[in-house]
Amino acid sequence: MTRPRTAIVLFNLGGPDKLESVRPFLVNLFTDPAILRVPPFIRPLLARRIARARTGPATENYRLLGGGSPLLELTLQQARALEAALPERDACCFVAMRYWHPFSLAAARAVKEWNPDEVVLLPLYPQFSTTTTGSSLTAWREAAVAVGLVKPVTTICCYPDDAGFAAATAASVREHLLRARQTLSDAVGLRVLFSAHGLPEVIVRSGDPYQYQVERSVAAVLRALAMPELDHVICYQSRATPQQWIGPSTDEEVARAARDKVAVLVVPIAFVSEHSETLVELDVEYRELAERLGVPGYFRVPAQNADAGFIAALAGLVRRSLAAGPGLCSFPPGTVCPATHRDCPQRRASQTLPEAA
Repeated sequence: MTRPRTAIVLFNLGGPDKLESVRPFLVNLFTDPAILRVPPFIRPLLARRIARARTGPATENYRLLGGGSPLLELTLQQARALEAALPERDACCFVAMRYWHPFSLAAARAVKEWNPDEVVLLPLYPQFSTTTTGSSLTAWREAAVAVGLVKPVTTICCYPDDAGFAAATAASVREHLLRARQTLSDAVGLRVLFSAHGLPEVIVRSGDPYQYQVERSVAAVLRALAMPELDHVICYQSRATPQQWIGPSTDEEVARAARDKVAVLVVPIAFVSEHSETLVELDVEYRELAERLGVPGYFRVPAQNADAGFIAALAGLVRRSLAAGPGLCSFPPGTVCPATHRDCPQRRASQTLPEAA
């Protein structure tokens, strides 16, 4: 029996591959209308101004990482692991980064050349946001049209509380909770900080479901942990503009832990690959803050990367989405978000998602 040829497109943010790429990467990021929500005639000038201001600090961060982002290599590892986890299919994973190479256009060309029977669009963002998955899907649609790629397509919009994703995350949290507890005295409490990338409040108020879905992810992980007395909080990192952002911020929670004299275990709940915001912001900047403020212990759960449990969860998502047939899928099935979240893709599918790619 011939195995179906299934192209799986993995969406991720992307990152500069060398220090010289930092500035153009930032320009690409802030030129995206999903990120910088200002009138179009202002955006290019403002994007370059913001990129210029942020190039120096960002360059230093990537210098700490050896001169570039590890995100592409880690995503390629996830791609190869996912192919191996789907032996019943002739599966080939393609990487489409949003703000640095390989872009969606290159990925779409590669998919067309491979000539699959079907295409699955799989964001490596468990929680949907217009600024991440939404922006990536828009870029993919434009790229698919540009190269003339027309195949049956299944789009996985989100999987915030998918059982496999929650179980894999909980297993890693449990392991690192035990490790952390072994290094602390019984008199020292331990608080789990579920840290996600932040968003300006105005984006959430306008209907973006990201914060709601982050909360669903944490609730699912807590159910899988079955530790009802666990001290925990959801917080947000990586504020990038002067606007009011959703909170509490991760640095505020580190400071609160210092006042409460409890150790912290940081869980990157919205990042599934290591990159600058985990390896520098969490591992260097917030660790230094914790030490300076006297937090009695600072620990961090790694991002999933190619963890076997996480890859198995992704394979399960692919199988179930294909079983449902071409179209838009979320996990759990159906419309995940309440009606107040107007930017939920299930509610806007007819306007934002193509029938084929």
